[in-house]
Amino acid sequence: MTAFAPPDPARILDCLRQVIDPEAGCNIVDLGLAYRIDIARPQVVVAMTMTSPACPLGVMITAEVREAIAPALPPGWSADIRLVWEPPWQQSMMTDAARKHFGWQDDDDV
Repeated sequence: MTAFAPPDPARILDCLRQVIDPEAGCNIVDLGLAYRIDIARPQVVVAMTMTSPACPLGVMITAEVREAIAPALPPGWSADIRLVWEPPWQQSMMTDAARKHFGWQDDDDV
């Protein structure tokens, strides 16, 4: 039996950057929607949120997350994508690149 190394969290994060929130036109990592990646053999758990609990795209985006990380999973590993609502998403969770994408600046930049 061949043992496979666990997935690299950095590679999983890169895969998550491929998932674009269609309403925002920005990837979920830069939007601050990906909260946590836990690697516990034989599963990768991604805890993520939406910008609002009322977001109608949650099911679609979580399916895209599962599809995006699948190539980074060793044989026999699975993905558990969990939508969480705590802490609630806030604009401050976005990267500087995302804020720039929307034309927003921090109070310190004014």
